[in-house]
Amino acid sequence: MPRSPLPLPLPFPGVQEAPLVTELRFEHADITVKGEFLLNEFATLTPENLDFLRLYIKVRGNLKEVERILGLSYPTVRARFDGLLRAIGYEPELPDPRDETLRLLERGEITPEEATRRLKNR
Repeated sequence: MPRSPLPLPLPFPGVQEAPLVTELRFEHADITVKGEFLLNEFATLTPENLDFLRLYIKVRGNLKEVERILGLSYPTVRARFDGLLRAIGYEPELPDPRDETLRLLERGEITPEEATRRLKNR
């Protein structure tokens, strides 16, 4: 019985450097290629980041939908998205200071008048 390939054991405990692949095998074509190949930034994602990325793509980049599906708060989802961005080598955008005011308004924690005042003062 043929064995199933295992997922890459990444991140590898105690190792910070990116792995170097030295062999590719195409089993059905009976071809093996040897050399030194770098994995792209997506291949080295943790399983958690990869699952988040798959969901993000599935919902066409809608963080509110990710929030709904995972049952997490928007700030938590945004923090996970920012972590994903850092993992693939991008710096996340600085948060818009208006976002917190809008979140408070959405949750009913401040009045529309208070939100308007805060937004005008920024």
